[in-house]
Amino acid sequence: MENRLITQLKSGGIGRLINIIQTLFVSLLRIWSIPIVLLLSLASGFTTFYGMSYFITPWIALIITVAIQSIIVICSFELAGIHLKANRLRYCSVLASLIIAFVASMAFSYFKFYEISEHGSIRIERINEVGNQVDDYLKQQVVVKSSVLAQQKQELEKLSKEMSQAYFGTHPEIPPQYRDQVGEGPVWKHINSIYQDKKAQLAQLEQQFALVDQSTATLQISLNKLDSDLNHSEQAYQEVSQGLHKVQLEFNQLAAKFRSNLPSAPILMTYSQFTETVKPSVNNLPKFTLFPLIIAGMVDFFTVLLSYRLEFSAPGPLTEREEELVFECLKQFSEFRINENDAVEIIIEKTDIERARHYVDWPRMFAVGLLLSRGFLRKVDDRRVEFAPNLYPLIAEKMGDKLQKIKRAQALAEHNVRNG
Repeated sequence: MENRLITQLKSGGIGRLINIIQTLFVSLLRIWSIPIVLLLSLASGFTTFYGMSYFITPWIALIITVAIQSIIVICSFELAGIHLKANRLRYCSVLASLIIAFVASMAFSYFKFYEISEHGSIRIERINEVGNQVDDYLKQQVVVKSSVLAQQKQELEKLSKEMSQAYFGTHPEIPPQYRDQVGEGPVWKHINSIYQDKKAQLAQLEQQFALVDQSTATLQISLNKLDSDLNHSEQAYQEVSQGLHKVQLEFNQLAAKFRSNLPSAPILMTYSQFTETVKPSVNNLPKFTLFPLIIAGMVDFFTVLLSYRLEFSAPGPLTEREEELVFECLKQFSEFRINENDAVEIIIEKTDIERARHYVDWPRMFAVGLLLSRGFLRKVDDRRVEFAPNLYPLIAEKMGDKLQKIKRAQALAEHNVRNG
């Protein structure tokens, strides 16, 4: 083999070297396609299993996933070798199996790619959900707080008016003999005592609400940390939960003296629920987004495409015997021309004379089929094929060998004539 290669390089020159390098490169690409198909199938299988395990038992999901990926690769490989006109039923059944497996793989893979692509959005949605629950509760607190303070101020204003009436002697509780007397009488002193107590209570109440406001501000800071501190999210979430509980306890202890219908604090999700991934179910599917579906479809599409090309493309170069066979069979064709692609084109149908003579052309048709499967010929239509670039050096080498044999035979004949 080594001597033959060296002989080919010497006889074919740079053209033969380029053809060998090109053939080697194409062969390496075809070999490299095999691990790529396996890796793509493995990646698609992982995402399919991940999505399917949400709905059924994991070990059953694993078996179905292996079956789905096997069907995709096998059907893609088999589809390349089937022609629709030759066997419509088989072609349609294989195509239908491929489509079903493709759709199933893409559909279940969607959930994994959705989780990856929407991870940030899901986190933001949950942070917003917690924030909205806390904000709604704090707004209800503000309403209650405003109502309580307004009521207390209203009572204080009422006492202030009563003090004014008592001072000018117009208060209804003043005895008739002391009416219209201006001054700080017993009634005024009694109302003033109540007024001062109420005023002190209001000041103390406002001070206590201010302490609740400080706890509320701390709670708001914890919510902001929850959005920004990704490295300590559990600690930040616990601070939010504890801060909310503290605000609720302080506010209820303060407002319960004045109101019975206090707002209910929200029940926040647990930290495990806050950080858990998407868990779709039959009755609770995540919202549809196009990007994860495109990514899932791309992985399966590339698996199908490369599997198809493994069968459809040429598997490798010709052996020495195959080269001899192909060269001899191609010489049996009689209709050659240069087509619009500047390539040698062959009419592979029988000529009228060959049909009349019942010429058996299966050897040369076998050669055409072999060269088509190996990528040395390209099919133009049902009647014509053209030479691929890597076939010209092979034919040139064979023609060169034949020419050398003819020259040696002529030289030997001339030598025999001179010696005879």
